[in-house]
Amino acid sequence: MAPNRDPDQTRFPAAGIALGAFAACCIAGLFAWQAASAPSAAPAAPLPAAPVAERSADALADLALREVAADELTRPPRAFDTKRGVLRRGGALSDLLISLGATRSEAHRALEPVFAVGHLDARRVRPGLSATLTFDGAGDTRRLLGISLRAEAGQSVLTRRMGDGAFTAAKLSARLTPRPQRVAGEVSTSLYEAALAEGANDQHVVDFASIFAYDIDFQREIHPGDRFELVYESLVDERGRPVQFGQVLFARLDGRTLTRDFYFYVPSDDGVSDYFDPDGASATRFLMKTPINGARLSSGFGTRRHPISGYTRLHKGTDFAAPTGTPVYAAGHGTVERASRWGTYGHYVRLRHANNYKTAYAHLSRYGPGIRAGAQVRQGDVIGYVGSTGASTGPHLHYEVMIRGMHVNAMALDLPTGRKLAETPEELAAFLGRKAEIDAMRRALGADIDVADMLTGPDAG
Repeated sequence: MAPNRDPDQTRFPAAGIALGAFAACCIAGLFAWQAASAPSAAPAAPLPAAPVAERSADALADLALREVAADELTRPPRAFDTKRGVLRRGGALSDLLISLGATRSEAHRALEPVFAVGHLDARRVRPGLSATLTFDGAGDTRRLLGISLRAEAGQSVLTRRMGDGAFTAAKLSARLTPRPQRVAGEVSTSLYEAALAEGANDQHVVDFASIFAYDIDFQREIHPGDRFELVYESLVDERGRPVQFGQVLFARLDGRTLTRDFYFYVPSDDGVSDYFDPDGASATRFLMKTPINGARLSSGFGTRRHPISGYTRLHKGTDFAAPTGTPVYAAGHGTVERASRWGTYGHYVRLRHANNYKTAYAHLSRYGPGIRAGAQVRQGDVIGYVGSTGASTGPHLHYEVMIRGMHVNAMALDLPTGRKLAETPEELAAFLGRKAEIDAMRRALGADIDVADMLTGPDAG
């Protein structure tokens, strides 16, 4: 399973997202109507006060729209209405606003400042965006007063109608705080089902499997009774509500095939984030054991009767059955030697790695972006997609590993490991300090950890 991260960057999200000067200034008077235009009337009920910095983006957006309504209610009695909707796949944002009651002219005028200053990219508006529209009046006098758009967690974009009928826009960002969460349990049928039952989500399972991708085949080597543990950051807003999930900080697998712990750490000397065992050895290896996610091992390395030719001969690789179009990843850093059709292999890619290693990927439906002879790839890059080209009875990946030209069983390789922090005493000391912090989090969240283990690690001698 391929890691889905840039090795030159950490994935720690910012703990706080400050309000920009423009948004901060707009909050105070975003929906303040000109006093001269409003006849005297009984004042509206006061709104609860709270500093801007202590409100979530959604709360600020809701407050701003309520201020529109409160101000309008000081006028002679008029109808007031709020409509909400979600952008569907294939729909246009302007059409969503129109379907919620805005006129075509209002929809375009309200969105113009949003796109003009870059609060949203018109080319990248995604399904799932929610819109809240506030109106006053009824029939021919009905007017759009303001819009709150939420395109991503923790952020809202507001528009309001000015006195001249034009609209202004501001972007509000919530202040997010990381909060550690722990998920642990026992596998009964599958790790995926067990993790979700304990409160993890899909991305947690993907991250967990990516960490252990070099050590274990999740299709064949996970068994009922195996135990797992995850500690990750949950980013919460000022109300304490989870907004998004952050970095996995710790992963443990205690099973029949493998028992290992890994801690997230960013070495200060190169800034390349990775997962390290308690002794400071990287989880990353020279080659990944399986260069594909969610596939079933359908045929192993060794002598077999070929399903098409009928001859008994050496099967020089490992086959992984998966649906057509499933991404195939580069098992390690290297150079593309070949990316073309090659006889019974169909669409075929061969990579040259260091230390006289080569890997090959056959029966692809198509090639990954930029994959051609001479191209450089990094471990985890998409080099192609599962197919059934060449001599194939169904969609699958045929994967080969060669050392000095000799084919070897990829599933049985004892591959070289990545970085060892013990080779840099200063980095090892810093890592052990971070490890102790993460173990303290685990202990506070209910993990049974000895204080000695928190300081030295279970493998310390």
